[in-house]
Amino acid sequence: MWIADQWKDYEVIDTSNGEKLERWGKYILVRPDPQVIWNTPHDAIEWKKKNGHYHRSTKGGGEWEFFNLPGEWSIQYKELTFNLKPFSFKHTGLFPEQATNWDWFSELIKNAGRPIKVLNLFAYTGGATLAAAKAGASVTHVDASKGMVTWAKENAASSGLQDAPIRWLVDDCGKFVEREIRRGNKYDAIIMDPPSYGRGPKGEIWKIEESIFPFIELTSQILSDNPLFFLINSYTTGLQPAVLSYMINTVIVKKFGGFVTADEIGLPVSGNGLVLPCGASGRWQK
Repeated sequence: MWIADQWKDYEVIDTSNGEKLERWGKYILVRPDPQVIWNTPHDAIEWKKKNGHYHRSTKGGGEWEFFNLPGEWSIQYKELTFNLKPFSFKHTGLFPEQATNWDWFSELIKNAGRPIKVLNLFAYTGGATLAAAKAGASVTHVDASKGMVTWAKENAASSGLQDAPIRWLVDDCGKFVEREIRRGNKYDAIIMDPPSYGRGPKGEIWKIEESIFPFIELTSQILSDNPLFFLINSYTTGLQPAVLSYMINTVIVKKFGGFVTADEIGLPVSGNGLVLPCGASGRWQK
């Protein structure tokens, strides 16, 4: 498992009964987590000091309950700053487990010895975009949500990257890639974090089980002749590391050589030494 264990402003303190107890900077949140199927005593005192608690509803969805939590605050990861706010369906605007991937590709970019163009698809609030830009890459950031792209720009400004070579695009990722193929544009690296299900700005439907393999084939057409890396993240239960590995091997390795590694990603739990699984990633590099 690849573990995001370099955080100072974030930690999973404890896990129990379908929930995780987290510290985001100086604020404590309790959020549901489907992986936490065990029920252990709530020994950590922070359970009683929570600033926010997201309660799941038996009818689907849920709602936040707040205890002296600001509407927005920020935390840092190394040289990056992320603005957080609790919003729909338990999220805060950041997936801390992805830091293990940021560290991986940042080293590749820094050691490449040449300019690197990165395409970040389904780019959300820009964690990977900022990490790649900080490492020295020029980045094209694509997400279908205008609000998420605006949030990502704010994170870039907070991280001192407002003048970095980042293109911010509100677009359907599939349509964008198809246009890039027609225009002949190429990228040295592609990052994608596709949702299990989603709709584009014009109602385009994305179902990951049906769409992901054709999409990998499509995006392989805009990789440069000497690509540096290819990264897929998945939070969909059916897309295990072996599945990610097989798809990347079938498309990318067949075309460019190199090798694939795939594994679960996770976060350490400070209260008991366990690691909480948080999805899977497939990585390709030359």
